[in-house]
Amino acid sequence: MPTYPLKKLSEICKILKGKNPELFNDERKNSLPYLSAKFIRGTQTPEYALTSDKKSVIVDKDEIIIICDWSNSGESFIGFSGILSSTMGKMVHSKEIQNLYLKYFLDVIVDELRDKKTGTAIPHLDIKRLLNSNIPLPLLSVQEEIVAKLDSAMVSINEAKIKTEQALAVTRELWESTLEEAFRGGDGWEERKLEDEIDLILGFAFKSKGYTDKERDILLLRGDNIMQWELRWEDAKRWKKEEYNDFQKYQLEENDIVLAMDRPWVKAWLKCARLSKNDLPALLVQRTACLRNKKKLNNSFLYYIVRSREFMNHLLSVQTGSWVPHISGQQILDFSFSLPSLLEQSRIVAHLDAVRAETDRLAALYEQKLADLDELRRSVLQEAFV
Repeated sequence: MPTYPLKKLSEICKILKGKNPELFNDERKNSLPYLSAKFIRGTQTPEYALTSDKKSVIVDKDEIIIICDWSNSGESFIGFSGILSSTMGKMVHSKEIQNLYLKYFLDVIVDELRDKKTGTAIPHLDIKRLLNSNIPLPLLSVQEEIVAKLDSAMVSINEAKIKTEQALAVTRELWESTLEEAFRGGDGWEERKLEDEIDLILGFAFKSKGYTDKERDILLLRGDNIMQWELRWEDAKRWKKEEYNDFQKYQLEENDIVLAMDRPWVKAWLKCARLSKNDLPALLVQRTACLRNKKKLNNSFLYYIVRSREFMNHLLSVQTGSWVPHISGQQILDFSFSLPSLLEQSRIVAHLDAVRAETDRLAALYEQKLADLDELRRSVLQEAFV
């Protein structure tokens, strides 16, 4: 890439922060959508503010807006018209820089901006650091040539991402439909409740003052350690090894199925996992549940029941609490399902294991391709500005 003169962003740009105008749930005359990050991403219904409100900072479609607060600070957008939210800012720049050229430059430095956020409770974009960034600034005609090349490359990359995401979605849907079909029931199946077929263990209220961080001590399984089908032991709390036998009721075993009872689901699915030998020894902490199958219920069949959409929908329908959703032990035990013979359970588990192995393999390939495309995008952008 040719060498171009460098300028501080502060020499050609400034950031105009949004404010807090009065908001309405309905669109009114001379009103525009309130441009919050959630609205821009399509995850929040629109709110509106009047353009005449003194606290309304108006954004045109060709202006760049950037998140200034919270975890995604530094991410920028273009193509939206409305009223700027208080957590956003818009880039106001001189005529010597082309708009999309500036947008692509912000995309290049977004990771660095996120690493340099300020604030702990509410992370903020370090605007001073951003405006202190050096940007290569060729003639406008050259900027337009660079933008045209980047536009072409981004179209190809985005098309590849869309196809890969569609293939990933089909793979996941195949697994979900296979799992749903497995529990439709048949001749000889009995209608049962989980309380008939499992032992449910609820965790103990270990006092935080007794926690340790010594590797020799016993892992404490809390809701924070339970992810979607896996356990996360980073920064795990522990209990004195010498007191392990004092808590026999709460000692976990290999293949135990554990479920978080507070905020029991993440966006993707339930916070539920199955323990392996590598997770032991461990003790069960309050607000987590352990599901241990009885003799008539295959352990893996139980695990797939817990992974099913029917089980998740049941818990969603009975949860309590709005600020911190939670479920009770009895709500878990009340789940009804159809139970075949142990022989049929084994056959179903073998089939599900095979389908899951193949769909997991395909999903991993597609996820790696998406990661490679993201890396290619970063590489193309960096090459244009370095």
